[in-house]
Amino acid sequence: MAGHPREKVIPDEVHQNQILRELYHKELRTQKLYTQYHVNPLRKIHTITRKPMSWHDNLEEPADARFLNLIHHTAQGPKKKYPETQTENQEVGWDLEPLVSVAPSSGNTRKHSGNVGGDCRIEQGARHAWA
Repeated sequence: MAGHPREKVIPDEVHQNQILRELYHKELRTQKLYTQYHVNPLRKIHTITRKPMSWHDNLEEPADARFLNLIHHTAQGPKKKYPETQTENQEVGWDLEPLVSVAPSSGNTRKHSGNVGGDCRIEQGARHAWA
């Protein structure tokens, strides 16, 4: 039936040692030691203000050109950083020029209609005058 009790198999020490050894080697394969740290160029950098009255913080330090270039690079927009879009969402506003140029004298009144004459009161008044 449904609830037959099974005998619990007790693993021997050799089997337990083999399982622990495989687990240990798997951890060593997946473990990676990070020793070099760097600034993520895609993250916004917030400056931390210093104490205005402390003398040791107000000493002039030489500017690191590489770090300043990194800060200026992160402050740029995506159109200045990359020649093409990096994600699907960037494609929406990437090219701002219209695909078809619309000249006002071309007769295309779909978008730039101006005053074409759509006053229905004038048309109704003209119809009533002739009636």
